[in-house]
Amino acid sequence: MVTVVTRRRKCLAALVLLSASASSAQQPATAPARADTALLLEIRDAIGPATSDFFVRTLEQATERGARLVIVQMDTPGGLDSAMRDMIRAILASPIPVAVYVSPSGARAASAGTYLLYASHIAAMAPATNLGAATPVQIGGPSTPSSPEPEDKDYKEPHPQPGSAMERKAINDSVAYIRGLAELRSRNADWAESAVREAASLSASAALEQKVVDVIATDVADLLRKIDGRAVKVSTGELRLATAGLVVEKIEADWRTRLLAVLTNPNVAYLLMLIGIYGLLLEGYNPGALLPGVAGGICLLLALYAFQVLSVNYAGLALMLLGLVLVVAEAFVPSFGALGIGGTAAFVIGSIILLDTGVPGFEVARSLIVGMALAGALVALLIATYFARSRRRPVVTGTEQLLDECATAISAFERTGPVRVRGEIWNAVSRVPVKEGERLRILRVDGLTLEVEPETRSERR
Repeated sequence: MVTVVTRRRKCLAALVLLSASASSAQQPATAPARADTALLLEIRDAIGPATSDFFVRTLEQATERGARLVIVQMDTPGGLDSAMRDMIRAILASPIPVAVYVSPSGARAASAGTYLLYASHIAAMAPATNLGAATPVQIGGPSTPSSPEPEDKDYKEPHPQPGSAMERKAINDSVAYIRGLAELRSRNADWAESAVREAASLSASAALEQKVVDVIATDVADLLRKIDGRAVKVSTGELRLATAGLVVEKIEADWRTRLLAVLTNPNVAYLLMLIGIYGLLLEGYNPGALLPGVAGGICLLLALYAFQVLSVNYAGLALMLLGLVLVVAEAFVPSFGALGIGGTAAFVIGSIILLDTGVPGFEVARSLIVGMALAGALVALLIATYFARSRRRPVVTGTEQLLDECATAISAFERTGPVRVRGEIWNAVSRVPVKEGERLRILRVDGLTLEVEPETRSERR
């Protein structure tokens, strides 16, 4: 018995030693893998809250893992200013170098992408790519120039600034922002200013010649070779890159990023708001249905969250709500279509200016607006048609329905007597004598008494 126990203890001790040696052998192998890794993430289409959240969390992950480099493979037409600035703040505060790589061939870094390229530690482009056109988009449509005309007709401003005071303020703020980034990274600040003021653009080769970008690379492996040994300045100080032979690990967007991207899609947020409003209205018409109210409440809260992170024109949102209220009111007020038509017009105008940012990828599709407007107009038309037909229908309830019925005298009477209507016996009053079995026309209903007259005599009149 003692021998068996001793053998068991020896086996357990051997297993513990083997597991400890295996874990100790694995630790040195995984540590160099983390230290010799470059994380790669892709940015496609417009830059929004989902992109910003994914990018910031990837930088945090790279810092925790001790990665050597973060590569951002980018192809974007621009995006929201708030999301772009969040990403730039993360780059400036990052202890890990960030390389923004405009790729593949044919890609672009327009508008917000240009700012990110200037903010990055390494700015790279693939052949046949372009950047620029970084002028901030005016919200609310064009306005007339308001710059005062100078008294000296021969005087020319070094940087003409047409437009309203708000436009000039936005442009000057953007110029100062991108010039600061250019000076921090020792890149061409003058061209950066022209990209903002004049919407200038550059090809990859021209950008390299004018010192806007640091390198042109055909692919990620070529990029790692060409930037090896370069000195960059991160938040913790100057750092010399050692990128030759780095293992590139691609970071895919997780469920949180994909969900946020769906919710902040303007078309999805637009539909969520409509579903939410109609769901709550249906719950109000049918108390206790529960499903419309629960679904409507959830959708409305999700829509409000999306509008909170998007650049929403609240006048457009108010017009949409007014339009929906008017369309619904058509069912209760006999306006014969006036409320429905006005509500549809307000809904369409509000939908158009709801997300009037001019940023590609952050506008409500016109086809969706037209479809919802036609649906709303159809509902209003059906409601108006239904009420118009209901006014021509005979009354089927209440005492008023008896005015269209005929009564039959049960017995002859001079002044008052019993009559039969729809199988019911009523007291009747007549100004003329009535014969037994004679058909009578009902003139008026007074409580439980009918005022009648013979049908044949009323026809002669």
